[in-house]
Amino acid sequence: MAADTTRAVLVSIVSHGHGDAVLDLLRDLAEHAARSVARVVLTLNIPEPAVERAAVKACSGIALQIRRNPRPRGFGENHNAAFAESGDEGFFAVLNPDLRLHDDPFPALLAALRGTRGAACAYPQQTDASGQPCNPPRALPTPGELLARYFTRRERPPGDDWVNAAFLLFDASVYAELGGFDPGYWLYCEDVDICLRLQLAGHCLVEADARVQHLGRRASHVQLMHLYWHTLSLLRLWRSPVPQAYRRMREAV
Repeated sequence: MAADTTRAVLVSIVSHGHGDAVLDLLRDLAEHAARSVARVVLTLNIPEPAVERAAVKACSGIALQIRRNPRPRGFGENHNAAFAESGDEGFFAVLNPDLRLHDDPFPALLAALRGTRGAACAYPQQTDASGQPCNPPRALPTPGELLARYFTRRERPPGDDWVNAAFLLFDASVYAELGGFDPGYWLYCEDVDICLRLQLAGHCLVEADARVQHLGRRASHVQLMHLYWHTLSLLRLWRSPVPQAYRRMREAV
């Protein structure tokens, strides 16, 4: 039986100057997911007057709240602020602004959450601009593995420790229990951290039979500021007690 998805989800989107990509995503939500989404919170991390003017029309049929930051904030801090303004929605979705939806992914995501024992976060399969699968679940990053990949150019090792935060659907009560994302990560690794903490709290991640298109590219490979943020986040992660506790938990199983 299909899950009842009527207006169950609060969606948070943060734009960092993404312009037309944000409007395209809002149109996709309005066209395909109006039955599932109760409200969209759009955070403008920097001023985008053109997006603000066009957003309500793009999101026609879904309640839209626009947050305007007086100063730029990090990824996790922005989504936590959006969640703090949630109402009675039972589920909280974090979506990157560079996603495209070609159907409604939420029924399958909600069914996966409701049908999997202990599941508190569901994610769809992702494809790139050419339609090829991308961004699968990953193993916990280590300094040795990253160095080996840098020098050998080999692919990331497969794993099931974490999944990237381009599209995550959380049980809202568990997101609140975890305190949301760690705002100490400005950008990068906040998804690793929350996935590990979620599992340490006795919950699990589940992949749904849903697919979205992720048009983004890895900015840390092409922009020095993003590389700087990525490096700081990795150092924070490796100094954190969370990965060590997670490894101990996995070894004990």
